[in-house]
Amino acid sequence: MPESDTDDADAELPESTVERAERLTRLARDAVDDSEAEAYRDERADLLADHGFRARIRDDDTGATLVLYPEEWKEDGTIRPERIEDTGRAVEISLSGPGDPDEWDEVDEHNRGLVAQVREAHGDVHGDNASAFADFMSNHYARPMDSATSGEVEEFLGEYFPRNAWPSKEQRAVVRESIDLVFEAADE
Repeated sequence: MPESDTDDADAELPESTVERAERLTRLARDAVDDSEAEAYRDERADLLADHGFRARIRDDDTGATLVLYPEEWKEDGTIRPERIEDTGRAVEISLSGPGDPDEWDEVDEHNRGLVAQVREAHGDVHGDNASAFADFMSNHYARPMDSATSGEVEEFLGEYFPRNAWPSKEQRAVVRESIDLVFEAADE
């Protein structure tokens, strides 16, 4: 989907920017090379700086959470929550476990849109693989396909796909490419 900063005119931080920041964070966390991870974090910082925001990861008992907050909240390298008038300006995204099941309809609609893009641009074999990946991410994680971690992709490829998708020989031969095409479609 094309990135559009008009997707929510009232939002201080557009939803497309939040989604892209989450994706870059997940890519950085999954990167095997330190310089690759740093490149993703730099891209995220530039993206958020355009809107006057910064990012940090909060780790606690419930897992990791990406926190996107206004730059002006940081004073002398420290955020002082007691001095913040409207903490609702921050955006928090869980990086651990499944997404919000209450948003399943929106997540599935997003995933089906990516399936349609892949099918239209690359044919039915890739479209069928993308559809199986959409089923997996929507039903097992209640999250957009393009937010999948490398571990979730491997779980899909190693466990879900061969057991639940009933793939044809053609589908099995190109499934990794199909997953790449999903991420490409999401970045367009």
